[in-house]
Amino acid sequence: MKAFIYTGGRICAENITEHPKGDDLIIAADAGYKNAVSLGVRPDILLGDFDSLGKTDIPDGVERLQVPAEKDFTDTQLAVDTAVKKGASEIVIVGGLDGRLDHTLSNLAILEDLGSKKIFAHITNGYNRVRFLNSTSTLIARSGYRYLSLLCLSEKVKGVSIEGCKYPLKNATLTRSFQYAVSNEITGNCALVSVRKGGVYIIESID
Repeated sequence: MKAFIYTGGRICAENITEHPKGDDLIIAADAGYKNAVSLGVRPDILLGDFDSLGKTDIPDGVERLQVPAEKDFTDTQLAVDTAVKKGASEIVIVGGLDGRLDHTLSNLAILEDLGSKKIFAHITNGYNRVRFLNSTSTLIARSGYRYLSLLCLSEKVKGVSIEGCKYPLKNATLTRSFQYAVSNEITGNCALVSVRKGGVYIIESID
């Protein structure tokens, strides 16, 4: 099952190409409900402490799960946990990449956690799109995002190769203290990114 999770924050709606279909699970985390509505999406579940949602009319049929404001997890983490418990094998998070840096970094860490559970996931706000890659390969299709960057998450990442880009890499080693695989550009229909050992964030950016 595929799940879509809408969080708060600024989004570039015209550059978000990921939209739920059919039986996809749709969850809004607090003010993420407004982002969902702006994209023409009706959530199945609305959850959070609702500190940032404000007074909003919620239509009948939307399950509402309210949690205390003082809690151990962010609303986005709770939404992801709900999706996983309901059987999601793929998760798209929309929003959550601007504003408070602590929330942004927390959201990125979710990708690593989901990767350890073998759940494919990425997060996008239309300005940036991020996925986590650990000791494997993936294809990145050319799209409206101009730049492609790899940010090393492990202390050392080995066997990094990038094909189909302006600045290719072959069996390179990246370290977390010296990031140099930044601001690449896809030149073909897609790029092939491979990592033999270690974890990286693959970040696509508009500008």
